Amino acid sequence: MTTTEYLARSPQPHAPVRLLCFPFAGGGASAYARWQRELDARGASVDVLPVRLPGREGRSGEPRFTELTSLVAELDEELDEVLASPHLLYGHSMGALIAYALMRRRQERGAPLPRAALLAAYRAPHLPPPRIDSDANANADFSAGSGFGAESGADFDLARALVALGGLPEALLGQPEWLRALLPVVRDDLALCASAGSAGGPVRVPLHLFAGADDSLVRASEVTAWRRYAARGCEVRVLPGGHFFLRTHEGWLLDEVAPLVRRYGGRRTVHAAAS
Repeated sequence: MTTTEYLARSPQPHAPVRLLCFPFAGGGASAYARWQRELDARGASVDVLPVRLPGREGRSGEPRFTELTSLVAELDEELDEVLASPHLLYGHSMGALIAYALMRRRQERGAPLPRAALLAAYRAPHLPPPRIDSDANANADFSAGSGFGAESGADFDLARALVALGGLPEALLGQPEWLRALLPVVRDDLALCASAGSAGGPVRVPLHLFAGADDSLVRASEVTAWRRYAARGCEVRVLPGGHFFLRTHEGWLLDEVAPLVRRYGGRRTVHAAAS
């Protein structure tokens, strides 16, 4: 199997099913560093493949995408061989949007689709983009041109908003060098999310939706609204925690993911008729 910079590890050739994991805005493949070990411990036979996007972590020197269609076109090409084998997709926040757009593209061209998609902590595409609000009246939205970074105060407000959501430890507010490296990634990822618009139609893939009970950015009802995009059934789970329950309640989440891996581990790969 060919290798690609988009995967954090090489695919295992005889895995019964693969789980490709897409990061949230500002995040990277390291968010899924424990998943292989933890899913193994839960008896789920799966090859966990965290996706490495350009411009962060080990690919920090590469230009970042700010337009969803361009990123998805490259992912479709780079991951095509991996996605020809039985697989599932997991996407958290921005990662859910990327996973959905990738499925839509592959469905349109009749390529193999995942056995299921696990979409977490992101509003359905037809809803208005969410806003990031700090507890100090700092506002930042997911629309392009929102002006983050135009001045240091705007950067600090964005960082403070991320702290309020649980995406950053508060101690990092006192580390400007670290924030100067992180916040441009966040801003570009927000622009990428905004570029999607109110797009798309159903995918012929079962959808499993995950929401945080205390998520102040994306309400459970807004996650549930993904139902209209599910042409092959949909299930919703509300987990403890806020927007970043992926971090704060990882064990709870993996307790839900493991049986889904087992459920879809023995099914035939879905092939899409071009639409």
